[in-house]
Amino acid sequence: MTGTEQSLKMTAARGAAWSAVSSIVLRLGSLVVGIVLARLLTPEQFGVYAVALTVQSVLSTVSDLGLSSDLIRSEEPEKIAPTIATLGLVSGATMTLITAATSTSVAGLLGSPEAAPAISVLAFTLVLGSISLVPYSMLMRRFQQRAMFLVGAVDFVVSTTVTLVLIFFGFGVMALALGRVAAQVVSSTMQFFLARVRPRYGLDRTRLKPILAFGVPIATANLLAWGLLNVDNVILARMVGVTALGYYVLAFNISSWPMNALSQSVRAISMPYFSRADGPSGGLATVVAIGWAGALPAGGVLAVLSAPLISVLYGDRWLAAAPVLAALGIYGALRVVFDIFTGFLYARGRAQPVLWIQVIWLITLVMGMIVATGSYGIVGAGWVHVIVAAAVVLPAYLIVLRQSGVRVMPLIRRSLWPTAAAIPAIVAAVVCHTFIDHDLLALLIGCLAAVAVYAGLVWPWAWREWRRIRPVR
Repeated sequence: MTGTEQSLKMTAARGAAWSAVSSIVLRLGSLVVGIVLARLLTPEQFGVYAVALTVQSVLSTVSDLGLSSDLIRSEEPEKIAPTIATLGLVSGATMTLITAATSTSVAGLLGSPEAAPAISVLAFTLVLGSISLVPYSMLMRRFQQRAMFLVGAVDFVVSTTVTLVLIFFGFGVMALALGRVAAQVVSSTMQFFLARVRPRYGLDRTRLKPILAFGVPIATANLLAWGLLNVDNVILARMVGVTALGYYVLAFNISSWPMNALSQSVRAISMPYFSRADGPSGGLATVVAIGWAGALPAGGVLAVLSAPLISVLYGDRWLAAAPVLAALGIYGALRVVFDIFTGFLYARGRAQPVLWIQVIWLITLVMGMIVATGSYGIVGAGWVHVIVAAAVVLPAYLIVLRQSGVRVMPLIRRSLWPTAAAIPAIVAAVVCHTFIDHDLLALLIGCLAAVAVYAGLVWPWAWREWRRIRPVR
């Protein structure tokens, strides 16, 4: 291994470590705030906000146009930055105006007219986020995850403070939307200072075509990816109503705690790392193995302890979400692996195959969701995610990776040990849940037992993986 490769690995590892710290701290904070909000808001209000946030999430993906990914991987970031800043600002401002003007129609189409005011307010996060597109990309490119942690922490504090104060004054769902906008103003401003980037705008027509040629397929794929994470909200809002959607959203949010933390850590370093790593596989097997080692036990324990977890943290009135969480915990583990595959393919310039995977995924998910929701409600919707991910999406990614020159068997072999270690850990949690009637004790002892079993079994493997990436003296 060359000195440059070793330096890149260690820089990426430090970035991943800071990203992990950021994710864990902020997710724990979000957990506490989520519990408070669940005690203050009704399932119906959760459902209404979920509809508004769905619209904002999808449109933010479109407005990015894949520009941040191009800047992160570019060999000439300073030269293309003004063009990317201009394209991002135009796209974000356009999306904000269109969304605000059509919010009433969009909310009615999604079966939740009450969400229209929140959609209008959240639309302003699109232009605010586009303004800071360049400094955000530069921070990611340089692996400056400590700075991103600071931005995330301040964002969280501002959003939480504004939201809780406004809820106290009776703003309801609008409190969540206004809190999000206030936090976006602060975080966008901080990114300019921390990245030491001045706002620069311009349009180099010679660079316009390659930027769009790379970015548009990624933006389309990202749009489909966000569609995959939000199409269930749209279908459920139409088929079972916003109250049932509120239960489903709670379950989805809980299942996303460990998954988002892991995915964020991986996503933070995957694009800049894979775009510079040598070889056809570019360290993919290592990143996949580490991500899977964290995702599988976390998702499995969430699944088997879903009922006591919801009962203890949110109260018995939310227990209808427990069967949904049992399915989504498993799905969340697969999502981490898919995020890694996507980052690798983007870094290697293979956005188009990802786009086709997303198209197939979205079509099969929508078809399955409509059938399963009609027969089994929100629980059926949760299991459709698992079936489609395992039977359709995973094989599709493996085929594309093989076509990209990646050997698939090393990916599988490197993940066998954490998979084998996770099975008895999950069984230990099941035993605790079965024989302990008290919810709090079942949750605490089940988690501790699973962690102890898994840590004991996975430690030799983890030590070997660490020796692969530690500095050579």
